[in-house]
Amino acid sequence: MIANKILRKWANREPVLNGWLSIANPFTAEIMAAQGYDSVTIDLQHGLIGYEMATAMLQAMRASGVTPLVRVPWLDPAAIMKALDAGAYGIICPMINNRAEAERLVSYVRYPPLGVRSFGPTRANFAAGADYGTHADKEIICLAMIETAEAMANIEEILATPGLDGVYIGPADLTMGITGRKYRTGFDREEPEMIAAIRTILDQAHKAGLRACLHNGSPAYAARAIGWGFDLVTVGNDVRLLADASRSSVEATRRLIGEAQLPPADNSASGGY
Repeated sequence: MIANKILRKWANREPVLNGWLSIANPFTAEIMAAQGYDSVTIDLQHGLIGYEMATAMLQAMRASGVTPLVRVPWLDPAAIMKALDAGAYGIICPMINNRAEAERLVSYVRYPPLGVRSFGPTRANFAAGADYGTHADKEIICLAMIETAEAMANIEEILATPGLDGVYIGPADLTMGITGRKYRTGFDREEPEMIAAIRTILDQAHKAGLRACLHNGSPAYAARAIGWGFDLVTVGNDVRLLADASRSSVEATRRLIGEAQLPPADNSASGGY
């Protein structure tokens, strides 16, 4: 089986830079995968992507050698197992709130006797290697998203779940879960209580010997998170990158057009004609 590069980087104490795909298009996935990310995640929860398109996007990313991850829509065995059979090297599962849910997540990701995953790696046998079934349990990453006040209250028991590789913080939902509507939801939190919560999850994960991952809205905050000790940071989302680049291009063009249309300078004072 082709080795999971994320696990190799973690073994070398190197942080992982993760990209994010919400647009349902193989070409977009191919472009993003070729930009130097260590891993790229296909978002089946909030992204506009279905299973068949996700499979095509996994195929499109294969040539780049980037490690493909999938965020599944929910704690659903069918969605998790099908994503893995399609070739995902890791599962990010939203809204894991307690030990029981974390145990269910792990069971859907691992083959017996470690879990209850059904055997049928239709595409993974080709994309990852013919010996996939022998090595998958050691190479596939299982990440639980921590996004609610309940999850924060149960963080230690979640992290004690056998077979879990780490946790992935969703700052937008976590902000809502902890503060309600006190703040607008979003990434790159600066409120003291949110930074404290994020760093508590990080510290608890490392204390339990697991990895901590964070969703970010900017390279600056992602670098800051790496400085705190996060093992994986999501740096770029295809939707946001496209919107930001498009807006920047339009604004720059309008500015240049405006400059080009300024009236010529009045040279009469220097002699003119």
